Amino acid sequence: MHLKVFCEEISAEKALENLLPKILHDDVECHINAFRGKSDLLKKLPDRLHALSKWLPDEWRIVILVDRDNDDCRELKSDLEQIAADADLGDRVLNRIAIEELEAWFFGDVQALRAVYPRVSNTLHQKASYRDPDAIKGGTWEALDRVLKNAGYPEGLTKTKCAQEVSKHMTVANNQSHSFRAFVEGLRNL
Repeated sequence: MHLKVFCEEISAEKALENLLPKILHDDVECHINAFRGKSDLLKKLPDRLHALSKWLPDEWRIVILVDRDNDDCRELKSDLEQIAADADLGDRVLNRIAIEELEAWFFGDVQALRAVYPRVSNTLHQKASYRDPDAIKGGTWEALDRVLKNAGYPEGLTKTKCAQEVSKHMTVANNQSHSFRAFVEGLRNL
């Protein structure tokens, strides 16, 4: 099986490079394409899927991963599903949304976060505002930046470095982010 993954930015690509082998069987070959942000991905996606529909072998599947940001989750998912259906690839495309942003997945595995940033509190996940990584208010990127600065990392969050390093330490089975678990379940069901 082959998997073609579209994600909105380099940080997601770097995280997926480490996470996909932990989620999928060894015989799944993955090709990850990062775009220049969510708007770039959404703008180019219809043409990309339409082009793929003309040659995509039967054993290939497509995964689209975007951040919800401030969008309505159901509306965004519906839009993605319609784009896949318009390209006649509906049953071969898995659309997944990181709620609110990819950084929620890192909050979902505090031990992985601490492996890279050891001064982050070991009890971070017990604090009310961080118990549900997908419900963090005010942006998970901004929240993680604050957590790192408060823990004594003056540079704060460097998105690509954080994604690459934290994802290396993530344990798939124990992540507390519902959107991460939905991503994993969707991939495994492919």
